[in-house]
Amino acid sequence: MKHLSAHTINIAEMLATAHHPKAGAVVLFSGETRDTSNGKTVDYLLYEAQESMAEKMIASILEEVAKRWQLNIAMAVHRTGKVAISETAVVVITASPHRSEAYAANRFIIDKIKHEAPIWKCEYFTDGTKEWGGNCNCA
Repeated sequence: MKHLSAHTINIAEMLATAHHPKAGAVVLFSGETRDTSNGKTVDYLLYEAQESMAEKMIASILEEVAKRWQLNIAMAVHRTGKVAISETAVVVITASPHRSEAYAANRFIIDKIKHEAPIWKCEYFTDGTKEWGGNCNCA
């Protein structure tokens, strides 16, 4: 599975492949592009990545987390390129026998991707300005 996509992420297609007979819980996180940031109106986002490194890093994160939480399924896809308002920028899906592991693993994956993967976000505002960074507000 590729972990970066320059095209719209098909959440329904991803979810359709996220079921496992031993999984009693499937958790889906979808990060969406919102229309405001820091009090300014957002026009769109632009994501850039060091693709080969990001692919390897996300695969490694998923492998680590699947073992740590004994997941049946762990998947993630992050957009690159221009992402419009209300479009999906990133999806993480986890499946495990119980919900607590699926939720914890899902949160860990998205936070780790946002903190560590070589993916950069630029927010383009309707006033013509832009701002790089702010890729993670993971507290």
